[in-house]
Amino acid sequence: MKNFNGKVLFLDRSDINTDEIIPAKYLNESTKAALKPYCLEDLLLDGFDPKRDVPGHQAVITRANFGCGSSREHAPWVLGENDINVVVAENFARIFRQNMFNCGMLAIELPADTIAEIFDLFGSGETTLETDLEKHTLTLDNGKIVRNYKFNIDPFDAELVKAGGWVAYADSRY
Repeated sequence: MKNFNGKVLFLDRSDINTDEIIPAKYLNESTKAALKPYCLEDLLLDGFDPKRDVPGHQAVITRANFGCGSSREHAPWVLGENDINVVVAENFARIFRQNMFNCGMLAIELPADTIAEIFDLFGSGETTLETDLEKHTLTLDNGKIVRNYKFNIDPFDAELVKAGGWVAYADSRY
């Protein structure tokens, strides 16, 4: 099972689409690893520099409709190649969300007021996230404040995550 703990990258914007997560011009790369340097390259967000801000983070917390736009597995792949295996948002584009689970990654949905609270309490400093998949909780800690949040996950999606993705899940059962 992948690691779902680590430093949080806060992306304070809704409607971050798959072309911003991985620009279409890189979809002809022959390996997932070749996508790594282009993660969030086209994301327009004040003060954000993907070359500086993506390395060293293992989780993303963002607003609504993350992963909208074109349906492609490349978007979760590039996040995973950058060791980002969990994204927390108000909601996700349906196909992106399922692609995350199919890749053995977590797409955690929390209510808008909870996401707003998280940005208010944690969004301006270094924060770590710890996920407990069995208890369906995530813990945020910025060294001054620690908060626990419950999340829901479909049992089958949880099995995909635990197995490491759809292919590993299928290999172990069929």
